[in-house]
Amino acid sequence: MDLKLYHFMPDKLNLYGDIGNVIALKKRCEWRGINLEIENITSTDGVKLTDCDMFFIGGGSDREQCIATEQFSKIKNEFKSAIEDGIPALTICGGYQFLGEYYKTVDGDKLPGLNILDFYTESKKDAPRLIGNILVESEKFGNIVGFENHGGRTYHNYETLGNVVVGYGNNDEDKKEGILYNNLIGTYLHGPILPKNPNVTDYLIKAALDNKYGTYDFIELNNDIELNANKHMVELLKKSVK
Repeated sequence: MDLKLYHFMPDKLNLYGDIGNVIALKKRCEWRGINLEIENITSTDGVKLTDCDMFFIGGGSDREQCIATEQFSKIKNEFKSAIEDGIPALTICGGYQFLGEYYKTVDGDKLPGLNILDFYTESKKDAPRLIGNILVESEKFGNIVGFENHGGRTYHNYETLGNVVVGYGNNDEDKKEGILYNNLIGTYLHGPILPKNPNVTDYLIKAALDNKYGTYDFIELNNDIELNANKHMVELLKKSVK
């Protein structure tokens, strides 16, 4: 079986080791005998999302995020259609934020987003950055662990990844993290998120296989190392709030 992943703007949206997510997808496909072709997309000119089976967008600074938004605006309608059609995607921090209507800076400037989904992000003046290890309890994925570092607070009414036990998540108010819309995952979790959370990785791979093949044999892997790392972080973080 073959899958293709579009990695958007790896030269600009590449904070906090997020390339590790692409490596995790590649390896977990490889261990199952699935050939995952990775195409780095640095310009959206001529790009057709119908040619890929999943895509990844990492995090970046405000400047890089603005540049990326300009690029994505060229394929906004196709991008929205891909999300609505259920193409699996992982979007991190800035890559998550610009899917919404706007990002409001601490100076009050509104940086336009793609307005693909109905949410917004704002940075509040004199408010602290939301930084540190994070633990999320998820009905779909179990315990999710990672690291967050963001000034923006995101607000929406969509399904989330889960409830924040330790850390902040979308904002420092509602104790929710990320977004789960069709097969799109948006999250503030760096770290990167996928190596320590194999259930999330396999969700994306399965969604891509479902779309392309319908029926297939999905080999179960030995996740002892990954789950031990996850469990270790869960225990440390729970102890920190006692």
